[in-house]
Amino acid sequence: MIDFIGSIPVIGGPLVSVLPFLIIITIVVFVHEYGHYIIGRFCGIHAEVFSVGMGPKIYSWQDKRGTLWQIAAIPLGGYVKFLGDANVSSFKSEPIEKNNSFNNASLKSKTLTVLAGPIANFLLSFLIFTSLLLWHGKPSNKPIIGNIHTAFSNGYDIKTDDIIISINDRKISNFSDIYSFMYQDTSEQFAKYVLERKGKQINSIGPFPSVAIVGSVMPVSPASSAGLKSGDLITSFNNVSITSFKQLQKLIIASNSKKQNINVLRGGEIISLSITPMLREFQNANGDLEQKVSIGVSSSLAISPSIEAVSLFEALKIGIQKTYLVIIQSIKQISKIITGEVGFENLQGPVGIAHVSSDIAKSDISYFIPLIAIISTSIGFLNLLPIPILDGGHLMMFAYEGITKRKPNPKYLNYAAILAISLLITLMFFVSVNDISRVLLFWN
Repeated sequence: MIDFIGSIPVIGGPLVSVLPFLIIITIVVFVHEYGHYIIGRFCGIHAEVFSVGMGPKIYSWQDKRGTLWQIAAIPLGGYVKFLGDANVSSFKSEPIEKNNSFNNASLKSKTLTVLAGPIANFLLSFLIFTSLLLWHGKPSNKPIIGNIHTAFSNGYDIKTDDIIISINDRKISNFSDIYSFMYQDTSEQFAKYVLERKGKQINSIGPFPSVAIVGSVMPVSPASSAGLKSGDLITSFNNVSITSFKQLQKLIIASNSKKQNINVLRGGEIISLSITPMLREFQNANGDLEQKVSIGVSSSLAISPSIEAVSLFEALKIGIQKTYLVIIQSIKQISKIITGEVGFENLQGPVGIAHVSSDIAKSDISYFIPLIAIISTSIGFLNLLPIPILDGGHLMMFAYEGITKRKPNPKYLNYAAILAISLLITLMFFVSVNDISRVLLFWN
């Protein structure tokens, strides 16, 4: 689909660049605002307008409750406007005394209505992660061959559903044992396999597990720019034959970020590409940032594990864990920015997110839906920060009102809102400059 859009003359290229981002932001913001709307409705607060997109409306209809639903011309976000409030994210309100207005709702109702937006984002992420697990299952850790890379599927007596007993005389108890071969820098392209097939033991020759197969391509990386794809078998780098992923890593580091030739086997054909490794920051096992020269690919094995079905309970559990992990990572990144461990130049804004989402859609569409879940959780979390004009600022104001039994001084709220808007605009300016600089560097 993305390839088809890109092939459209004149408009195809720009559409591929912005369409994935617009799809993500529309879904995530719609879910966020619908969370506000539906809980507000249950709490008896009337929604005057629910807009998908911003700016002038291009289509609208009114439901039986009197809410105007509209599609606006600018497909960036959206909003819900409650009676008596400019919108649920604004401190300014209209002096309306109706019982079903936002202002006259109970403190509990207002708190639940505001909190519902971020919660809806978390629920979206949880549902996406859970659904993907139920649909695709998860890799089994049993030493059973699920798939063999197409480059090695013929000519070797190894088959899907074979049970691996040993590789090169190394006992394999779990499939994870095979990953230890990834650390070997070897010139061997083949290995001795002992397999169990239909109850019989077979000695066979098969591919060495750590050949240089691309597992995934990092968005906005030299690999994605060069056109590398998941499943490519890298056969040479800078005219040196590649026999292992470890060997490839060493050659990349030694390249000194100079343009190199890289050959890959894809669909039975050798494809020649040009690639320029870059010095990039990575998070190591301790969570610290370190720099190293990279092209932006992860490794994959010549054989992959079998896929096993996931029970509903396990899928729900893992869905919660994945959503929680995104929140924890967001907290860690913000704390590192505050402490100075991570510079502001590492922040990304709309331009950066658009570039990443476009790159993912073009290189590996299977990562696009999980990206929606990650961005949804991140936006939900950011909205909970105690900053005026964000949902977290409202919740902080409601907490003050609940503890002191009086509303905050409107004058101070206005000052806080103006300060927050000014800081957010300044931040958006800096992250946009960062984004544009990264994009220009990437294109160059």
